[in-house]
Amino acid sequence: MSSQGVGKRVLRKEDDRYMRGKGQYVADIKLANMQDVAFVRSPVAHAKLLDIHIPEQLREQVFTAADLRNAGVKPIVADTALEGFRSSEQPALAEGKVRYVGELVAMCVAPTRAGAEDIAAAVQLDYEEQDVVHEMLQGRQADAPRVHDHWPDNLFLKTNITVNFDGVKDAPVKVSRKIRTSRQVMAPMEGRGVLAYWDSRVEQLIVYTATQIPHIVRTGLAECLGLPEGQVRVITPDVGGGFGYKGIFLPEELAVAWLCMKLGRPVRWLEDRREHIAATANCREHYYEITGYASKEGRLLGIECEATIDSGAYSSYPFSACLEAGQVGSILPGPYDFPSYHCKTYSVATNKCPILPYRGVARTGVCFALELLLDDLAHAAGVEPYELRMQSLVRPEQMPFDNITNKHFDSGDYPEALRQAVEAIDLPAIRERQKKGEPDGRLIGVGMAVYCEQAAHGTSVYAGWGIPMVPGHELATMRITPDGGLEIRIGAHSHGQSMETTLAQVANEKLGIDIDRIKLIHGDTEYTPYSTGTWGSRSMVMSGGAVARGGDELVKRLGHIGAFMLGTEPDKVTVSDGMVHAGDKSVSISQVAHVWYRRPQDLPPEANSGGLEVTVGYKPGRDTGTFGYGAHVALVAVDPECGNVEILDYVIVEDGGKLVNPMVVDGQIYGGTAQGIGTALYEEMPFDASGQPLASTFADYLLPGPTEVPEPRLIHMETLSPYTEFGVKGIGESGAIAPPATIVNAVNDALRPLGATLYVSPVTPHRVLEAIMNARGGDGTGTGSGSKMAMEEV
Repeated sequence: MSSQGVGKRVLRKEDDRYMRGKGQYVADIKLANMQDVAFVRSPVAHAKLLDIHIPEQLREQVFTAADLRNAGVKPIVADTALEGFRSSEQPALAEGKVRYVGELVAMCVAPTRAGAEDIAAAVQLDYEEQDVVHEMLQGRQADAPRVHDHWPDNLFLKTNITVNFDGVKDAPVKVSRKIRTSRQVMAPMEGRGVLAYWDSRVEQLIVYTATQIPHIVRTGLAECLGLPEGQVRVITPDVGGGFGYKGIFLPEELAVAWLCMKLGRPVRWLEDRREHIAATANCREHYYEITGYASKEGRLLGIECEATIDSGAYSSYPFSACLEAGQVGSILPGPYDFPSYHCKTYSVATNKCPILPYRGVARTGVCFALELLLDDLAHAAGVEPYELRMQSLVRPEQMPFDNITNKHFDSGDYPEALRQAVEAIDLPAIRERQKKGEPDGRLIGVGMAVYCEQAAHGTSVYAGWGIPMVPGHELATMRITPDGGLEIRIGAHSHGQSMETTLAQVANEKLGIDIDRIKLIHGDTEYTPYSTGTWGSRSMVMSGGAVARGGDELVKRLGHIGAFMLGTEPDKVTVSDGMVHAGDKSVSISQVAHVWYRRPQDLPPEANSGGLEVTVGYKPGRDTGTFGYGAHVALVAVDPECGNVEILDYVIVEDGGKLVNPMVVDGQIYGGTAQGIGTALYEEMPFDASGQPLASTFADYLLPGPTEVPEPRLIHMETLSPYTEFGVKGIGESGAIAPPATIVNAVNDALRPLGATLYVSPVTPHRVLEAIMNARGGDGTGTGSGSKMAMEEV
């Protein structure tokens, strides 16, 4: 058995260059005669753009929408075939109107970024401010200003799902809540960056960009610039984190690509952190009015919900405006089995920057709403929150299971995951500790959440959405080198998932070639097969599956040649440990490669003419997605005098199917959990009534650090998927989904003796104190959100 194959804790190959400072990012690439770009951005949220005043001496260094329009550059259009969807055209540079603070208005170029910023500061905008849609609920009102003048309202899309809802309103236990999540920022270590130039030798636009989707960016550039795709080459070097933010074709990429062709020299834009926080990287702003119905014993019977999502001003390419709202209705039921369901969703256009996908797309918000509701529903029924969930979760004997919205759960034991998590936290001991009280006067509470993560969903899911990135067969090209090494080419791209290591492990599992002799080539549309990219926790399932299938095909070809060299039949040999074996005789893959490349006269007459290079496509047996899942339980202490929340203990039980590299999985879960803690307690991107962002630096926007993130206790389960290679499931987003619900449930458990509860994230000290004061003032809801939240218990 290989010590480097699937299931082994192999050290990351990538880390050697990263730890030595040898990684190469867009900002590290410098070309001769390169110019830097700074953008003039809108200072207001909504205005008619009347004129752009450019000093005469700078006119050759400033470019506006008119320059792009005259050159035939098309706006970015990210549409869908979903019924009722309203299209928005996003120009690379605003023309006629600006719709959010930070929207691109003009592009300034100079030999240095500082010089370009000086030019941008000299450009003056003449505009006439318009009424602002600063908040999604305001945007739904009939008399709200129109973000897009030709729309009849501000709705990108409405959805409605109803299943067996008659009669459930008479359930003996009913609880209603209003729940909100705040807008966030993704904040990867590396921001966006793009460097473009025109290669006159090959008549090709070359674009270096930090992206998760190089092939999709190429398509977007070709469409907007009017170029054949063969004339566009997108190269993605190392990427310092993405989390969904780099899964979008941005107007900056389009503007810079056009400018390099206009000037005939390389042009670069590197996003600074102010641009990132205030204007380009917002996500996750949800509002739920949700009601739960249960039996008197505490079994979930039904959910009723109206969800509103703030989508910002535009739908970003390939698709963003309805990515959250379009999924909420179908994934809100989570891992629970209940008979009655009704959900409406509204995707609202506002005068804010577009909402982009972020790790745990839609899942984090729905988990927050549902799991907070379930805790209160359990208390209304007089049972422990743990007991209500155990009664209502999908059971292992029901797998595979089609839930109330026809999500097909492939495998798993959800009750067992929750049982292990609750056992690890020692719930009875915590309840006894709560009765005694804490010596320092703090209040302790325990909270939990169970989640599932649909991942690697494919054609059968996305074809119905009618968007420009429907995934099909994922391809891998694999080639044995003349000296017996292996090259793998894939179209997906790593932005921290350790794919250079884990895909090498998959190939090692099939061929036995040492992973140090396996090279992954990705991030270059010129040399890699087409792919919709890295998103939705799909890479190990899809690219890993393709590499596994490619390994199987290479095994056949190596075995055929090796058998001839060993004087036996192909069905008598095996390939393992980098060797072709026949009983006690063997030849190495290196020897086989030597024969194919350098001594073809020694090949069997019927050797495959394709040689030792294969391109293989892969789709799972059923491509509706894998369902990773888990249970999180947290113990927190809340200081009722200052509102501070401390996480005392945090337990995670997760099931990602077969773990290709458990160490890498640990890192994924830990990192996601840290982000989830930020969502729960710290991160918020606020706007005022004029649509002005109130955070623009990390002095205003608080990210959790080492002192805020405890070391979680992580327990693995491995329930194999019946549909994928090795039984793997996608888990890239899992760690980020459950922490907000888990932690806020724990805070509410701690505050329950005071009659205070919170239904908003993040739970800041200010909101905790507000909830306590509301409770002491006779308002039993204690929401801490600045408004009274509806409660009803029957």
